[in-house]
Amino acid sequence: MTSRLPFFAAAACLLLLAACGDGGPGRVIVIGIDSADPEVLDTFMAEGKLPHFAKLRRDGAYGRLRSSKPMLSPILWTTIATGRAPADHGIGHFVAVNPKTGEQLPVTSQMRRVRAIWNILSDAGKRVGVVGWWATWPAETVNGFIVSDHTCYHFLFDEGATGDQQSVGLVSPPALQAEIAPLVRRPGDVGPAEAAPFVSVPAADFERAFTFDDDLSHWRWALATADSYRKIGLHLWEKEQPDLLMVYIEGVDSSSHLFGHLFRVEGLKGELAAQQARYGQTVEQMYVYADRIIGDFMERMDDRTTLVVLSDHGFELGALPEDPSKTRDMRRVSERYHRMDGIIYLYGNGVRRGRRIDQATQLDVTPTLLTLLGVPPAADMPGRVLREALNEPELPARVATYETGSVQPADGQPGDATVDPKVLERLEALGYLDSESPQGDRNMAAMLFEGGQFEKAAEAYEALVAAAPEDGGLRASLAGALASVGRYDEALGHLGEAIRLQPVNPEAHHNRGAIYERQKKPAEAIEEYRRALRYNPGYEPSQRALARLGATPADDGPKTPAEQLAAKMAERASEAARRGDYAEAMKALDDAERMAPRFARVQQYRANVAYLMGDYDAARAALEKALEIEPDNHLFRANLERLDEKQRAAPAD
Repeated sequence: MTSRLPFFAAAACLLLLAACGDGGPGRVIVIGIDSADPEVLDTFMAEGKLPHFAKLRRDGAYGRLRSSKPMLSPILWTTIATGRAPADHGIGHFVAVNPKTGEQLPVTSQMRRVRAIWNILSDAGKRVGVVGWWATWPAETVNGFIVSDHTCYHFLFDEGATGDQQSVGLVSPPALQAEIAPLVRRPGDVGPAEAAPFVSVPAADFERAFTFDDDLSHWRWALATADSYRKIGLHLWEKEQPDLLMVYIEGVDSSSHLFGHLFRVEGLKGELAAQQARYGQTVEQMYVYADRIIGDFMERMDDRTTLVVLSDHGFELGALPEDPSKTRDMRRVSERYHRMDGIIYLYGNGVRRGRRIDQATQLDVTPTLLTLLGVPPAADMPGRVLREALNEPELPARVATYETGSVQPADGQPGDATVDPKVLERLEALGYLDSESPQGDRNMAAMLFEGGQFEKAAEAYEALVAAAPEDGGLRASLAGALASVGRYDEALGHLGEAIRLQPVNPEAHHNRGAIYERQKKPAEAIEEYRRALRYNPGYEPSQRALARLGATPADDGPKTPAEQLAAKMAERASEAARRGDYAEAMKALDDAERMAPRFARVQQYRANVAYLMGDYDAARAALEKALEIEPDNHLFRANLERLDEKQRAAPAD
C-alpha cells in the first residue's frame, strides 16, 4: 500500500448547587475568555488562585475545547457562535478589503454567510443578548440586544461611544446606546491604584498619551474593555432577562500577547529583565481578574440558569522567541504561541456534576447551547451535542437547516463598512497583521486544503494566483493542492516560480521535495527538504520527511569537531540573547568564531544579536561574512535587504 505524503499550504451561583434545576430549558450565560489556557488554569487552580474556576470544575462538567487553524479570533469565535466551519460561515481573517476603495477594513457581521445562534434563537421566540462578540458590527436586529465588538474600539476616539459617525450600528436596538454609555470605560479611566495588582510602573507613566505602541496604554485598553463588557453584560442580564447572554472578555489574550514571554521565566537580563520587573505579574493577575468576572455572573444565577465558560484556544506562556532576529520587539508574538486546546466548562441547570468532557470541538458549542435552550440543532451543523455533560438523556431530533430567509440589519446600519484605522492599529500591534498570516480568501483556501478538499483548494488558489501572480507564497500553496490531486507537473512549475519570486520559501522547497519523493527521486527530495530547513530550521514537515528517509537534517551543519563545538556555543549564545543577556551572547560567539572561523552559523547568530543590540553596522558585517562563506544562502541575502530597508527608513540624526 502506497503511503500518502503530506503537502503543506502556506499559509480560540456561589451559593447554589450545580444541576439544582430540573434539567428543562432555562436561561444560559456564555462567557468567552479569549486565550484561556487549560494548562495555565490547572497551575493557578492548584495554587488556589482561581476559586470560581475551581467551583465550576468541582460542581459542573469541564474539558478541553479543540480549536482549528488558523487560530485567529474572528474566525474561531464565529465558528463557536454558528456551529459551522469557516468555509461555511465565511469569516477568514481580522480584515478584509473594501471592494470599492481597496482599503483594508475589519471583518463585519455583513461578511458572515450563515445564521448565528442569536439569529436562530430570535426566530424561535427566545430573547438573546450579545456583548462584545467578534465580528458583530454592524449590530443585527434580534429579539433582544447586541452590543457589538466595536463598542469599546470606538472609545479610542475623542467622542467615545457617542460620536455620530463611529456610533452607527454599534448596538441594536439603537436606543440602547445611551443606556450603556455610562458603563463604557476608557483606557484613561484605569489609574495607578486600579492597575497596581497587575503592573509595577511609576505613576508618571499613566500621564502618557494613548498609543497601541505603548505597552501600558495597550494593557489599560485591554482592562478597560474587559471591565466595560463585564458591566454591560451584568446590567443587561438583570434588566433585559435574555434567555441567552453571550459576553466576550479579551483581557487574557491581549495580556498574553504583550507579556506572556515574561511569565515565570528565570534569568532574564537587560531590557527583558526590566520588562519583567514591570509586567511579570500581568498575565497571572488577568487570569485572577477573569476568575472574578465568572464569580460576578455566578452570583446572579438562579436554579434555572446554566453557565458556560469557554475559550477559543490556549496560549503558551514563558516562551521566548527562538530566533530573536525576527523582530526587535520580542513582545509581538502573533498567533505563533497559540495552543490548539482551549477550555469549556458547564455549570448549573441541566449539567451533570463532576463530569469530564472529552474531545469537544468548537463546532459542538452551538448544538449544545441550542439543546440547553430547548431548540433542536440543525443537521447541517457538523458538531455534536455534548450529552455527557448534560442531565437530559434524550436529545431532540435535528431539523434540516436554519439557513432560510435573511438576517435583518439593525436600524441605521451602514451599507458599506468603513475603514477603522484604530482597530487595524491594534491588530498590527499584536502581530496579527504580519506577512505570515494569510488574509481573507487566502485563509479560506487554506482551510479547504486542511479539510482535505484539495480540488476546491486548488480552484481557490488558482483564482488567488491569477489575482496576485507575483506572490510566491500563494504559488507554493497552489502547488501543494495540485500535487495532492496528482497534478505534479503543474505543481512543479508553480514551485519553480514560487522559489524564483521568494527564494527563502520553506514551504515551496518542502512541497517540491514531497513531489520528488512521490516520484521515487529520494536524492532530489532530500536536497529540497534540507533547503527548507536551511531557511527554517524548525520546520517540522521537512524534519519528519528527512527522518523518514534516514537523512541528516542539513548538509551545511557542523562537520568537524571544531564546528560541532562552535555550534553548541552558538546555541548557548542564542539562549543568552533570548534572555536579553547580549554581552554573554557575544562572548560565546567570539569563542565560537575562534574555534571555527569558517562556520557560517556563527556569523548568522552574531548578526541576530548585533541587530537586537541596535548595532546595525556589526549586523551587516556579520551577514556579509556569512555570505562570503555560503554565497548561495538566500536567507543571508534577504536579511541584508531587510537591514538595508530598516536603515533607509530610520530617521536621520
